[in-house]
Amino acid sequence: MLRIEGLTKRFGDKAAVDSISLTIPKGEMVGVIGRSGAGKSTLLRMLNRLAEPSDGRIICEERDVTSLKGAALRAWRRDTAMIFQQFNLVGRLDVLTNVLLGRLNHRSALLTMVKNFSEDDKIRAIAALERLDMGHLLAQRAETLSGGQQQRVAIARALVQEPKIILADEPIASLDPRNTQVVMDALFRINREDGITVMCNLHDLDIAAKYCDRLIGMAGGKVVFDDVPQALTREVAAELYGIEAKDAGAEALDALDAIALSEAKRANAKQNVT
Repeated sequence: MLRIEGLTKRFGDKAAVDSISLTIPKGEMVGVIGRSGAGKSTLLRMLNRLAEPSDGRIICEERDVTSLKGAALRAWRRDTAMIFQQFNLVGRLDVLTNVLLGRLNHRSALLTMVKNFSEDDKIRAIAALERLDMGHLLAQRAETLSGGQQQRVAIARALVQEPKIILADEPIASLDPRNTQVVMDALFRINREDGITVMCNLHDLDIAAKYCDRLIGMAGGKVVFDDVPQALTREVAAELYGIEAKDAGAEALDALDAIALSEAKRANAKQNVT
């Protein structure tokens, strides 16, 4: 279980994340939603300790993550794999080597310097690529791949870290609809099949509601909604998307209608069966 207590991040006088407290049970798939600048990315970066909190604590299985240093901090970053919007692959390296980079925190410093990956490492990397339907491209340079393919390589790299938590920061923001579905399907399968907790920053409410067990809505650095997708109201959606209501917010409201319709159909089907 991941527990966040009064977590705050200030940049000068501005609080990008303002005293957030949350509990994330193991194995949950959580969508963090809200407009750009709401604090979603800063929150995930603090959880991985890529950004240092100004106040508050992060507790995982009774361990104070905010106090970790050195080897213990490196181990935490291994256990909380990050997936980024811009993929963060090494373009000149082949796909397999990019995935193998996810094994660096499992190896000694000497082996890391010579990049002498073991056969076990390679088997893990190939298995992860095969799972994401990317095994046939393992020898191809990463820079030659499409955006959706690159994001799947990034997910495979996260998998070989053997993480307990995956933190995905807008993983579909630069993808077309087809690749959006492929990437979200992959994250959903990993969550369900491996029991890995997934926290995913998403701008698209429709996608968030479709894949996530729980939505955490942020506005102005604060949590303004924390519940199942079906509980999200039009009023909260308007607060989440603010001045973007005409654009992203309108799509969000349409998504609410779609969620309600889906739930009604599911309830009717269950009633008919009984």
